[in-house]
Amino acid sequence: MGNDRIKQMVLLKAMAAKEASRSLALMNTKQKNNILSVIAYALQQNTNEILFHNEIDVEAAKEAKITPALIDRLTLTKERIDNMTKSIKDVIFLNDPIGTILEEINPIADFNVKKIRVPLGVISMIYEARPNVTVDAATLCLKTGNAVILKGGSEAINSNKILTKIIHEAGLKAGMPSGSIQFIDTTDRTTVQEILKLDNFIDLIIPRGSEELIEFVKNHSLIPILSHGKGLCHTYIDKDADVSMAIRISVNAKCQRPAVCNAMETLLIHTDIAQNILPKLCKLYKETNVELRGCDTSKSIINSIISATEKDWSTEYHDFKLSIKIVNSLEEAITHINKYGSMHSEAIITNNEQTANEFAAKVDAAAIFINASTRLHDGNSFGLGCEIGISTQKLHARGTMGINELTTTKYIAKGNGTIRN
Repeated sequence: MGNDRIKQMVLLKAMAAKEASRSLALMNTKQKNNILSVIAYALQQNTNEILFHNEIDVEAAKEAKITPALIDRLTLTKERIDNMTKSIKDVIFLNDPIGTILEEINPIADFNVKKIRVPLGVISMIYEARPNVTVDAATLCLKTGNAVILKGGSEAINSNKILTKIIHEAGLKAGMPSGSIQFIDTTDRTTVQEILKLDNFIDLIIPRGSEELIEFVKNHSLIPILSHGKGLCHTYIDKDADVSMAIRISVNAKCQRPAVCNAMETLLIHTDIAQNILPKLCKLYKETNVELRGCDTSKSIINSIISATEKDWSTEYHDFKLSIKIVNSLEEAITHINKYGSMHSEAIITNNEQTANEFAAKVDAAAIFINASTRLHDGNSFGLGCEIGISTQKLHARGTMGINELTTTKYIAKGNGTIRN
């Protein structure tokens, strides 16, 4: 497809989304929930077709020698499709934020001012690898009255095509405005460049994927960005930690799904507990084929650990690899996290409440976990149904982005012939 045709195609999709967003913004909660209910049913009914197209992507990924952890991220199963539809149903039961009155004041006589939630308008989601993002983004945008333009990665093109086809057709039957969900069905990367220019039609860009993708979007977009930043997450095992709890959490945080953004990449252990806990952890990590890279002190305890380089402390592996550092104090752990972390998800395991509170206050991150796995930083775990991403920014949203984060505000000021003196 030539550049002119790509430019025209992207423009037409953006124009259609803008038009649809005006109708979506006027739909009531019952109408939107009905659309989502029909979409959930359609996805469930077409499970086999979705799995068939996903298998094409998975086989291509294997031939391209993509890492097993990233293939897991790409792979859909019946259980994962069931979880998609469950997430849609969970979002249906959430309170609709649109029209919610956030503030109401009467600053002068005969003058009432209300601040209410309204949709953002048109959101473009640019993402890689994970086809479930297609469903999550469409669900959250429809619930909040936003149109969405979806640009998935080439590795999931067949999965994303079938998912958007099912969602689009089901949504239209249920009364969804045409143009509400737009999908860029070409793998040509120049489409991203064209999307980023359309500030007259698109209100927000949400990039979700590799650090390289996010940096490209940040450097080229004319549109405001809410970035799903990289997840360089840490777990700190304090000297006052419960050993069995620390082991359970640390194994889960690394091994449950290592390719996702809330998986642990660096484990920090207080020196007073290291001799006891590190051999037990290493035995379990070895059983899961986790490659361990560590500081000199950790190597003196377990000599099979590979020497960590400076680069390791700032690397998001997305794989069965883990950096380990032994620290002498809580302060050293906090300093390390604030230096190398991505302000995503950080955890402490301790039975000392004062230590936990100090960690939570001093570590700069979107979410702090006390005696819990960083893998819990997720829309489902937080009771939001699903998420459109995890923001590591501080404006306008931070952390898990659910329905409230896909809204903006509007003032409605009502007078009675009121004028300014």
